[in-house]
Amino acid sequence: MAAAASSTNRPGALEITRRLAEICGPPFARFAGPADEVAGRTARWVAVPGGPHAAAEVLRLAAAHDLTVVPRGAGTKIDWGAAPEQVDILLDTGRLAGIWHEPQGSAVAEVGAGTPLRAVQATLERTGRRLPIDAPSPGATLGGVLAADEAGPLRLRHGTPCAQLVGVRYLDADGELVSLGDAGTALLGRAAPAPPAGPADGGAAALFGRGELPGLDVARLLCGSQGGLGVLVSATMQVQAVPAGRVWVSRPVWTPLEVHDLVRAVLAARLYPSAVELDLPVPVSLPRRRVHPSHPSVVGRPDHPAVTGRSTRPAAAGSLVVLLEGGPADVAERADQVVAVLGGEAVASHSAPEWWGHYPFGPGDTALRIEVPINDLHAAVYALRDAAGAVVPVRGSAGVGTVHAALSGSMPPERVASILAAVRGVLVARQGRCVVVSAPAPVRRAVDLWGELPILPRLRTAKAHLDPHHRLAPGRLPGGL
Repeated sequence: MAAAASSTNRPGALEITRRLAEICGPPFARFAGPADEVAGRTARWVAVPGGPHAAAEVLRLAAAHDLTVVPRGAGTKIDWGAAPEQVDILLDTGRLAGIWHEPQGSAVAEVGAGTPLRAVQATLERTGRRLPIDAPSPGATLGGVLAADEAGPLRLRHGTPCAQLVGVRYLDADGELVSLGDAGTALLGRAAPAPPAGPADGGAAALFGRGELPGLDVARLLCGSQGGLGVLVSATMQVQAVPAGRVWVSRPVWTPLEVHDLVRAVLAARLYPSAVELDLPVPVSLPRRRVHPSHPSVVGRPDHPAVTGRSTRPAAAGSLVVLLEGGPADVAERADQVVAVLGGEAVASHSAPEWWGHYPFGPGDTALRIEVPINDLHAAVYALRDAAGAVVPVRGSAGVGTVHAALSGSMPPERVASILAAVRGVLVARQGRCVVVSAPAPVRRAVDLWGELPILPRLRTAKAHLDPHHRLAPGRLPGGL
């Protein structure tokens, strides 16, 4: 293993390896392998501390030897954003797991950062509760979801996961364990900068700059920072009762403008949906009744769809789906109203469509995230189509103007760059943005992942304040921070 070889050749490397084994236990400290990468950058060591104090010792060891540290949860979003400049120690949070301090009937629960979100939901469900969080990444840990501020369909009603955060325990760059209670708690006397832009989508950047540095909600500071400002140990989250009734109302849609009109109608009806999701896949042709080639309407036209049995009119380009939650009778009544508002071929179902809560992109694709006011979402989708010269798969929360799109991973970097420039040119006048969530290495190196970020000076201040020596995930944040 190249990483292991470089580690053993470094002066003091064996001593570092021995100390990591003492801190974490021999089975939980090792030289990194080829799979231990962060956006393509291979680590030197992997450490899996067994608790907060062991994790603090790892950070103190890194500080003593001037080593960089990058946290990793389940690794579902490890290739999002920019590659770090260097990964000396990959700090795996898998043993920082569990649900702690959860009184029966409490409206909050403290959850270890390394706990898989599915495990949290399964545990809470036994008492009829849930986190109002439905991040799309399968197997993601709560810490990873918060570090990327990754939100799913429920963001319309409940906001992003960071909106559910009421307390946090984290380790700073020097290995000091910081505990914060309710939102607004002072950071041990430090003047706390506002939440920075996350490397994947800049989601927390919307909060950055709502006020001056002192006195802001530092419990949400780490959201979207991808481990670049601190290592999350646990988070205290809001919990709620599991809804007794859930209904999905679906309607086929053909154009982004049609989606715009329907979303406005649903929101104006004040039916309190929990989610309004859009899926616009690449259209496919529909089979149709064949006509004999000798028929006068197709003579001389062997490629006519009546002869080939394929229609030039695309199938329904996608779906608009509204989720309603609450008491069964109330949900049923509101579902009937939504069906009436949507009209057309709208139907209600007690199960979600297959694509619900999944991204439109896959491994190896260039994944884009578009955020724009809902009244301009159709313009953003049209701009993306025009720039790409084809229909691009788009999926996400039409009710809040946040969607993801997929470009083929085989697309040349210069082509991706031209598409980004065109889309961002349309969005800039609409207070929107388009960021690259993940991409193949050649694209990641060649394009501007984030576009223009007015908050970059304040982000530099935050990094300098909390990680002045740039030991935590250096280069993962915008601007190479």
